[in-house]
Amino acid sequence: MKTIHMKNPYESLGEKSFWKPAVGSKSMFDISGLWDPKFKIRKQQKVVTFGSCFAQHIGNALKHRGFNWLSTEKPPFGLTDSTASDLNYNIFSARTGNIYTTTLLKQWTDWALGAKDIPKETWEKDGRFYDPFRPVVEPNGFASPQEVTQSLHETVACFREAIETASYFVFTLGLTESWVNSEFGYEYPMCPGTVAGTFDSSSHRFVNLEFKEILKTLSQSMEQMRSINPKLKFILTVSPVPLTATNSDQHVLVATMASKSILRAVTSQLEKNRSYVDYFPSYEIINSPVFRGSFFEPNQRNVNPHGVEFVMNTFFNCLIEKYGNYFEEDDSPQSSALRAANEICEEELLGAFGK
Repeated sequence: MKTIHMKNPYESLGEKSFWKPAVGSKSMFDISGLWDPKFKIRKQQKVVTFGSCFAQHIGNALKHRGFNWLSTEKPPFGLTDSTASDLNYNIFSARTGNIYTTTLLKQWTDWALGAKDIPKETWEKDGRFYDPFRPVVEPNGFASPQEVTQSLHETVACFREAIETASYFVFTLGLTESWVNSEFGYEYPMCPGTVAGTFDSSSHRFVNLEFKEILKTLSQSMEQMRSINPKLKFILTVSPVPLTATNSDQHVLVATMASKSILRAVTSQLEKNRSYVDYFPSYEIINSPVFRGSFFEPNQRNVNPHGVEFVMNTFFNCLIEKYGNYFEEDDSPQSSALRAANEICEEELLGAFGK
């Protein structure tokens, strides 16, 4: 029997593999198929969200579309929704504040699983006390160091509960730059002396994480989580929001592109090699030249509500394209506009130091 050979492999590829039909010949709002989801996220399955600022929008979108977004740390009884939000309840699935780096995620995971002790460091400012690991979680600070420690331990327990009970852990990678305490080996989400605390050059050290360390720590965190919840799956994203400031000696634009490129490369590596990891391209949707910067506010940094809605509609539409419309009619992506809330983002406070 004679074997028939194709002229070349490209002849059998579909439309999405070619720029002209997939992108060039379409309105930017008609581009589809940007994500091929690995998992059918059912509405009753518990989903937790953590990470950089943009992760907050994913949690909001899941809630507004009737999915089972899980918050394990509830606000005290009697607080209004607005006050609870001001105190960082129901922003992420526990009151962790922003977890900007994979090494911070590893730190939280180590604490939750008892692999490392929870530090007792507190910061004092104007007679109030602040948690170095959640510096704006109480905007006006705590009344005592004991309250700081008690609150942090409660959040660590709630973070563990989120790991133990969730079906999906959504994590948004945000930064490669971080600040660590070189004496005790732990990391801060913000440089001491910015929000609160006092900067000490002898003990506070700047780190700009490289690919290998990011890949290693994120891999370790996921393996640790699955040791107590073997069915847990991960959906990774990269925040499209540029850096507010950089300590890398590079121009902030160049530093932003370097950081995001490294983070994106890490997610690609993990998504390809692990069956329980998927990647959703929120970074590409907002930052691709195809979308002409139309999803940014005039400051070219904050994502506007139209951008947030477009990203989240893409998320749910891609699930429908692959698995069929298993949403209820009244909360399908086409009939439920996303109510974009203001991000709570400690890193934005660094902008105050720009001259």
